[in-house]
Amino acid sequence: MRRDLMDILACPLCKGELTLTATAESEGEVLEGTLGCAACGEQYPISDGIPNLLPPDLRREMEAEAARSGGGNG
Repeated sequence: MRRDLMDILACPLCKGELTLTATAESEGEVLEGTLGCAACGEQYPISDGIPNLLPPDLRREMEAEAARSGGGNG
């Protein structure tokens, strides 16, 4: 994820401002980390450079489904 996306991203739940916490970066791109909303407290993971901005319920549902199916992509 490019850092300049922070200018246009907002919390999908409350439309609050997101704060980036990067744990791994390469060549100016955030590869791992989280986006946090100070307004509602929700945290959104960044994995392999892709922010997951799904609402929490859908995100948990997808994670549970991936665990049941062995986590494979196809």
